[in-house]
Amino acid sequence: MSSSLSRPSYSSSSRTSSPFFSNHSSLINGDTPRSRSLSFLSASPQELCLRSQRKSVQSSVVLQDGAVVVTNSSPIEKLKDGLLSIPSQEVVAELGGGEHESTVSITVVGASGDLAKKKIFPANRSFLSFWSKMTDGELRHMVSKTLTCRIDKRANCSEKMEEFLKRCFYHTGQYDSQEHFVALDKKLKEHGGGRLSNRLFYLSIPPNIFVDAVKCASSSASSLSGWTRVIVEKPFGRDSKTSAALTNSLKHYLEEDQIFRIDHYLGKELVENLSVLRFSNLIFEPLWSRQYIQNVQFIFSEDFGTEGRGGYFDHYGIIRDIMQNHLLQILALFAMETPVSLDAEDIRNEKVKVLRSMRQIQLEDVVIGQYKGTAKGGVTYPGYTDDKTVPKDSLTPTFAAAALFIDNVRWDGVPFLMKAGKALHTRSAEIRVQFRHVPGNLYNRNSGGTNLDQTTNELVIRVQPDEGIYLKINNKVPGLGMRLDQSHLNLLYSTRYSKEIPDAYERLLLDAIEGERRLFIRSDELDAAWALFTPLLKEVEEKKMIPELYPYGSRGPVGAHYLAAKHNVQWGDI
Repeated sequence: MSSSLSRPSYSSSSRTSSPFFSNHSSLINGDTPRSRSLSFLSASPQELCLRSQRKSVQSSVVLQDGAVVVTNSSPIEKLKDGLLSIPSQEVVAELGGGEHESTVSITVVGASGDLAKKKIFPANRSFLSFWSKMTDGELRHMVSKTLTCRIDKRANCSEKMEEFLKRCFYHTGQYDSQEHFVALDKKLKEHGGGRLSNRLFYLSIPPNIFVDAVKCASSSASSLSGWTRVIVEKPFGRDSKTSAALTNSLKHYLEEDQIFRIDHYLGKELVENLSVLRFSNLIFEPLWSRQYIQNVQFIFSEDFGTEGRGGYFDHYGIIRDIMQNHLLQILALFAMETPVSLDAEDIRNEKVKVLRSMRQIQLEDVVIGQYKGTAKGGVTYPGYTDDKTVPKDSLTPTFAAAALFIDNVRWDGVPFLMKAGKALHTRSAEIRVQFRHVPGNLYNRNSGGTNLDQTTNELVIRVQPDEGIYLKINNKVPGLGMRLDQSHLNLLYSTRYSKEIPDAYERLLLDAIEGERRLFIRSDELDAAWALFTPLLKEVEEKKMIPELYPYGSRGPVGAHYLAAKHNVQWGDI
């Protein structure tokens, strides 16, 4: 899935019909008026590590990028080296024997959306063509086409796959049918074999169906012996009002600690490494303030447009889709004070403090854009409004840049610049920390007349692709003269580490199973985020602000460079 999840438009029929996927994984797919199916998946009580054949997507639970795993083993220990470690039978015996064994079921609601296609389901599109019924054998055949050994290359890999596929089943259900959720509950109990039942529901569906699904799951398919948790996929509303209404509705059926609001960027390896980089390295923490940092940039770009999936995107736009959640979450992690501990609540408390300290975003500190069609190298690239799912007169921004400020002691006066866009020249996500100039620099004359902005130190954290961290330093060019050059101290993950980097959804699914909430969004955190962006969005939409056009495949609107210059900043990715 692209970082900026674009979803297809949903018809009114999506409200009732759907397939579920489970075993202990179930999937609800809603898109056609006819009944859908639910399937069930569960893993054997061994280490099972499978993945989709799709590049860079991996899973230690089931087939990542597609179906999810459900274990019918005893409690999960922890993720070790990318593997889901499940206690041996001896450990189970120590815990008290078979009567204390447990199952974990995952029900993914929304099999036809972009997320399911690109992350929850395998990349095999033909799997999604089965809108109504499918036999267990057909399901297993589809699933088997996407599975390979991820890490474990031993001879028994095929045996593990077979063991996994035996636990894949199919069932029929609808989003808002209590009767069908009762049937799901019965099926889960049958496959649980009388063991302690833990259930995780993943809502990858339009927000208008969230409450219906939660109501049915809560009243008819909750676990009576173990825990029941619900993962909610963005968008969490369109503004403060709709977000609060959604939260209140969910809390009518669930407790806050049962709700896991997922932002998959928090599961990215380099984002999770932010606090490690800062708090476990003495050289960085003393520099992490306005005294040494001139500006911080959060840059997100995609090299493709909506490509026929503009129905969802046009209703939200790039500010809601990327900036209000992904980039703001990273900013909060970057700027927070040292938490009391690594406990989820301590970390989220500090993030909320950052968000509540942020100055209201001013319209003059925002630039919006929309990509237009262009021809390059004999290829014609369509504009945003050329997409048949987008209104011809749409003013929805596909690009936005903004300057934000945190009014506290640590960050007073430091501009935090965000930039996000579709149909740009490259695909990337990175954090750039530009440090201040060296006061009274003795070597200014030896820099060959280079712009001071190009000789300052810069820390770059590349979230994707080619994950890495590098620091720009000034260095003497070898030779008899005294000439300075800027060099990189580079940590490229693919070179330094032989292990594959886990996919963000793999990490977050495991965290939800284990009840770890550190990388999920709390309700007051969500409220603070919307409080920051809602006034801006309202002003943009009420004034019908016209986005600046930029060519498909370019670096974005020229206005973004003027915005940076206004705050004495130069974009680091130029």
